[in-house]
Amino acid sequence: MRVIITGAASGIGRACAELLTTDTIIPGQHQMLLADRDAANLIAVTDAIGPAAESCVADLADADCGDRIVAAALSHMGGIDAVISNAGIIMGGALADLPVGDFDRAFAINTRAAWLLGKAAYPHLKVSKGAFVATASMSATQPTPALGFYSCSKAALLMMIRQLSIEWGPDNIRCNTVSPGPTYTPMTASGYDDQARRQQREASIPLRKLGTAQDVANAILFLIGPQAGHISGIDVLVDGGMSNMLMPASGGGTGQQR
Repeated sequence: MRVIITGAASGIGRACAELLTTDTIIPGQHQMLLADRDAANLIAVTDAIGPAAESCVADLADADCGDRIVAAALSHMGGIDAVISNAGIIMGGALADLPVGDFDRAFAINTRAAWLLGKAAYPHLKVSKGAFVATASMSATQPTPALGFYSCSKAALLMMIRQLSIEWGPDNIRCNTVSPGPTYTPMTASGYDDQARRQQREASIPLRKLGTAQDVANAILFLIGPQAGHISGIDVLVDGGMSNMLMPASGGGTGQQR
Protein backbone atom coordinates (compact mmCIF):
# COMPACT_ATOMS: atom_id res chain seq x y z
CA MET A 1 0.00 0.00 0.00
CA ARG A 2 1.23 3.48 -0.91
CA VAL A 3 0.28 5.93 1.85
CA ILE A 4 0.63 9.66 2.48
CA ILE A 5 0.72 10.64 6.17
CA THR A 6 0.76 14.25 7.32
CA GLY A 7 1.75 15.30 10.81
CA ALA A 8 4.09 12.30 10.71
CA ALA A 9 6.92 13.67 12.83
CA SER A 10 5.26 12.79 16.13
CA GLY A 11 2.10 11.63 17.86
CA ILE A 12 -0.67 9.97 15.88
CA GLY A 13 0.98 10.43 12.48
CA ARG A 14 4.19 8.86 13.65
CA ALA A 15 2.26 5.97 15.22
CA CYS A 16 0.49 5.35 11.90
CA ALA A 17 3.83 5.18 10.08
CA GLU A 18 5.38 2.86 12.65
CA LEU A 19 2.37 0.54 12.77
CA LEU A 20 2.38 0.24 8.99
CA THR A 21 5.82 -1.32 9.23
CA THR A 22 4.60 -4.11 11.54
CA ASP A 23 2.16 -5.72 9.06
CA THR A 24 -0.23 -6.43 11.95
CA ILE A 25 -3.20 -4.40 10.70
CA ILE A 26 -2.59 -4.25 6.95
CA PRO A 27 -0.37 -7.15 5.85
CA GLY A 28 2.17 -6.62 3.10
CA GLN A 29 4.91 -4.22 2.10
CA HIS A 30 4.05 -0.54 2.33
CA GLN A 31 5.55 2.65 0.98
CA MET A 32 5.03 5.95 2.75
CA LEU A 33 5.40 9.65 2.06
CA LEU A 34 5.69 11.35 5.45
CA ALA A 35 5.00 15.08 5.70
CA ASP A 36 5.47 17.54 8.54
CA ARG A 37 6.90 21.01 9.16
CA ASP A 38 9.19 19.67 11.94
CA ALA A 39 12.14 18.75 9.71
CA ALA A 40 14.41 17.26 12.38
CA ASN A 41 11.86 14.86 13.88
CA LEU A 42 10.40 14.03 10.47
CA ILE A 43 13.77 12.97 9.11
CA ALA A 44 14.44 10.92 12.27
CA VAL A 45 11.16 9.04 11.83
CA THR A 46 11.78 8.52 8.11
CA ASP A 47 15.30 7.22 8.70
CA ALA A 48 14.07 4.83 11.39
CA ILE A 49 11.52 3.32 9.01
CA GLY A 50 14.04 2.93 6.21
CA PRO A 51 13.88 3.10 2.40
CA ALA A 52 10.13 2.41 2.31
CA ALA A 53 9.56 5.94 3.65
CA GLU A 54 10.39 9.32 2.15
CA SER A 55 10.00 12.69 3.87
CA CYS A 56 8.51 15.94 2.64
CA VAL A 57 8.99 18.98 4.86
CA ALA A 58 5.86 21.08 4.43
CA ASP A 59 3.75 23.57 6.37
CA LEU A 60 0.13 22.50 6.04
CA ALA A 61 -0.89 26.14 6.36
CA ASP A 62 0.57 26.86 2.92
CA ALA A 63 -1.83 27.04 -0.01
CA ASP A 64 0.41 24.80 -2.14
CA CYS A 65 0.85 22.08 0.50
CA GLY A 66 -1.41 19.57 -1.25
CA ASP A 67 0.29 19.85 -4.62
CA ARG A 68 3.77 19.67 -3.08
CA ILE A 69 3.04 16.64 -0.93
CA VAL A 70 1.28 14.72 -3.69
CA ALA A 71 4.09 15.47 -6.15
CA ALA A 72 6.62 14.13 -3.63
CA ALA A 73 4.47 11.05 -3.07
CA LEU A 74 4.24 10.29 -6.78
CA SER A 75 7.99 10.72 -7.16
CA HIS A 76 8.62 8.25 -4.32
CA MET A 77 5.80 5.74 -4.79
CA GLY A 78 4.45 6.17 -8.33
CA GLY A 79 0.85 6.25 -7.09
CA ILE A 80 -1.34 6.72 -4.01
CA ASP A 81 -3.59 4.15 -2.31
CA ALA A 82 -4.43 6.05 0.85
CA VAL A 83 -4.11 9.48 2.41
CA ILE A 84 -4.00 10.05 6.17
CA SER A 85 -4.60 13.76 6.74
CA ASN A 86 -3.51 14.03 10.33
CA ALA A 87 -1.66 17.33 10.80
CA GLY A 88 -3.41 19.72 13.16
CA ILE A 89 -2.92 22.45 15.74
CA ILE A 90 -4.60 23.45 18.99
CA MET A 91 -5.15 27.12 19.82
CA GLY A 92 -6.36 28.20 23.22
CA GLY A 93 -8.53 31.17 24.01
CA ALA A 94 -12.15 32.33 24.06
CA LEU A 95 -13.74 33.25 20.73
CA ALA A 96 -14.35 36.83 21.85
CA ASP A 97 -10.65 37.34 22.55
CA LEU A 98 -8.91 35.64 19.63
CA PRO A 99 -7.53 37.56 16.63
CA VAL A 100 -8.42 37.01 12.98
CA GLY A 101 -4.97 35.60 12.25
CA ASP A 102 -5.52 32.72 14.68
CA PHE A 103 -8.84 31.93 13.03
CA ASP A 104 -7.24 31.81 9.60
CA ARG A 105 -4.35 29.61 10.73
CA ALA A 106 -6.58 27.17 12.65
CA PHE A 107 -8.87 26.65 9.68
CA ALA A 108 -5.97 26.57 7.21
CA ILE A 109 -4.29 23.67 9.00
CA ASN A 110 -7.19 21.81 10.59
CA THR A 111 -9.66 22.09 7.69
CA ARG A 112 -8.31 23.56 4.46
CA ALA A 113 -5.18 21.39 4.36
CA ALA A 114 -7.27 18.22 4.20
CA TRP A 115 -9.23 19.64 1.25
CA LEU A 116 -6.07 20.71 -0.59
CA LEU A 117 -4.45 17.35 0.02
CA GLY A 118 -7.54 15.45 -1.06
CA LYS A 119 -8.03 17.62 -4.12
CA ALA A 120 -4.45 17.00 -5.27
CA ALA A 121 -4.62 13.27 -4.51
CA TYR A 122 -8.10 12.71 -5.97
CA PRO A 123 -7.15 11.60 -9.52
CA HIS A 124 -4.65 9.11 -8.11
CA LEU A 125 -7.05 7.77 -5.47
CA LYS A 126 -9.59 7.34 -8.26
CA VAL A 127 -7.17 5.10 -10.14
CA SER A 128 -6.36 3.02 -7.06
CA LYS A 129 -9.91 3.03 -5.62
CA GLY A 130 -8.28 4.27 -2.47
CA ALA A 131 -9.13 5.74 0.90
CA PHE A 132 -8.91 9.13 2.59
CA VAL A 133 -8.96 9.44 6.38
CA ALA A 134 -8.72 12.68 8.35
CA THR A 135 -8.04 13.06 12.05
CA ALA A 136 -10.85 15.12 13.58
CA SER A 137 -11.66 15.32 17.31
CA MET A 138 -14.50 14.72 19.72
CA SER A 139 -14.38 18.52 20.07
CA ALA A 140 -15.91 18.63 16.58
CA THR A 141 -19.24 17.60 18.11
CA GLN A 142 -18.72 18.67 21.73
CA PRO A 143 -18.07 22.39 22.34
CA THR A 144 -14.81 22.65 24.24
CA PRO A 145 -14.24 25.64 26.56
CA ALA A 146 -11.26 27.79 25.60
CA LEU A 147 -10.68 25.90 22.35
CA GLY A 148 -13.16 27.79 20.18
CA PHE A 149 -11.29 27.83 16.88
CA TYR A 150 -10.14 24.23 17.34
CA SER A 151 -13.66 22.92 17.87
CA CYS A 152 -15.06 24.95 14.98
CA SER A 153 -12.34 23.94 12.53
CA LYS A 154 -12.68 20.26 13.41
CA ALA A 155 -16.48 20.46 13.02
CA ALA A 156 -15.96 21.88 9.54
CA LEU A 157 -13.53 19.06 8.81
CA LEU A 158 -16.12 16.44 9.77
CA MET A 159 -18.67 17.82 7.33
CA MET A 160 -16.12 18.27 4.57
CA ILE A 161 -15.11 14.61 4.73
CA ARG A 162 -18.76 13.54 4.75
CA GLN A 163 -19.26 15.71 1.69
CA LEU A 164 -16.27 14.11 -0.02
CA SER A 165 -17.63 10.64 0.76
CA ILE A 166 -20.72 11.50 -1.29
CA GLU A 167 -18.85 13.15 -4.15
CA TRP A 168 -16.10 10.55 -4.41
CA GLY A 169 -18.15 7.45 -3.61
CA PRO A 170 -18.99 6.77 -7.28
CA ASP A 171 -15.22 6.69 -7.93
CA ASN A 172 -14.82 3.99 -5.26
CA ILE A 173 -12.91 6.31 -2.93
CA ARG A 174 -13.78 5.86 0.73
CA CYS A 175 -13.64 8.94 3.00
CA ASN A 176 -13.85 8.77 6.78
CA THR A 177 -12.72 10.53 9.95
CA VAL A 178 -11.39 9.40 13.30
CA SER A 179 -12.14 11.53 16.36
CA PRO A 180 -9.82 11.09 19.32
CA GLY A 181 -10.92 11.97 22.80
CA PRO A 182 -8.33 12.94 25.44
CA THR A 183 -5.12 11.45 24.05
CA TYR A 184 -1.57 11.59 25.32
CA THR A 185 0.71 12.87 22.54
CA PRO A 186 3.60 15.34 22.39
CA MET A 187 1.03 18.06 21.57
CA THR A 188 -0.95 17.40 24.77
CA ALA A 189 1.87 16.26 27.06
CA SER A 190 2.36 19.65 28.72
CA GLY A 191 -1.15 19.44 30.15
CA TYR A 192 -1.31 15.77 30.99
CA ASP A 193 2.13 15.58 32.61
CA ASP A 194 0.47 17.37 35.52
CA GLN A 195 -0.58 14.32 37.54
CA ALA A 196 -3.56 15.94 39.26
CA ARG A 197 -4.97 17.22 35.97
CA ARG A 198 -4.43 13.84 34.33
CA GLN A 199 -6.23 11.98 37.10
CA GLN A 200 -9.12 14.43 36.93
CA ARG A 201 -9.46 13.90 33.20
CA GLU A 202 -9.15 10.11 33.43
CA ALA A 203 -11.90 10.05 36.05
CA SER A 204 -14.30 11.47 33.42
CA ILE A 205 -13.54 8.66 30.95
CA PRO A 206 -15.41 5.36 31.39
CA LEU A 207 -12.25 3.35 30.63
CA ARG A 208 -10.41 5.49 33.21
CA LYS A 209 -7.38 6.15 31.03
CA LEU A 210 -6.16 8.54 28.39
CA GLY A 211 -5.95 7.32 24.84
CA THR A 212 -2.59 6.79 23.17
CA ALA A 213 -1.38 7.71 19.71
CA GLN A 214 -1.36 3.99 18.93
CA ASP A 215 -5.04 3.66 19.90
CA VAL A 216 -5.98 6.28 17.31
CA ALA A 217 -3.55 4.97 14.70
CA ASN A 218 -5.10 1.51 14.96
CA ALA A 219 -8.49 2.95 14.03
CA ILE A 220 -7.03 4.99 11.15
CA LEU A 221 -5.22 2.01 9.66
CA PHE A 222 -8.35 -0.09 9.93
CA LEU A 223 -10.25 2.52 7.91
CA ILE A 224 -7.68 2.66 5.10
CA GLY A 225 -7.37 -1.12 5.01
CA PRO A 226 -9.32 -3.78 3.11
CA GLN A 227 -11.41 -4.81 6.13
CA ALA A 228 -13.16 -1.41 5.93
CA GLY A 229 -13.84 -1.80 2.24
CA HIS A 230 -17.55 -0.96 2.54
CA ILE A 231 -17.24 1.80 5.16
CA SER A 232 -17.44 5.41 4.04
CA GLY A 233 -18.74 8.72 5.37
CA ILE A 234 -18.48 7.86 9.06
CA ASP A 235 -16.64 9.23 12.08
CA VAL A 236 -15.03 6.73 14.45
CA LEU A 237 -14.78 7.96 18.04
CA VAL A 238 -11.66 6.82 19.88
CA ASP A 239 -12.49 8.38 23.23
CA GLY A 240 -12.71 5.58 25.80
CA GLY A 241 -16.47 6.13 25.95
CA MET A 242 -16.20 9.73 27.13
CA SER A 243 -18.78 11.01 24.63
CA ASN A 244 -21.44 8.99 26.51
CA MET A 245 -20.88 10.83 29.78
CA LEU A 246 -23.26 13.80 29.44
CA MET A 247 -26.04 12.32 31.58
CA PRO A 248 -23.78 10.74 34.23
CA ALA A 249 -21.81 13.98 34.53
CA SER A 250 -24.99 16.00 35.04
CA GLY A 251 -26.45 13.56 37.52
CA GLY A 252 -29.06 12.30 35.04
CA GLY A 253 -30.56 8.88 35.60
CA THR A 254 -30.24 8.99 39.39
CA GLY A 255 -33.92 9.64 40.02
CA GLN A 256 -36.78 7.16 40.05
CA GLN A 257 -37.71 5.89 36.59
CA ARG A 258 -41.37 5.70 35.55
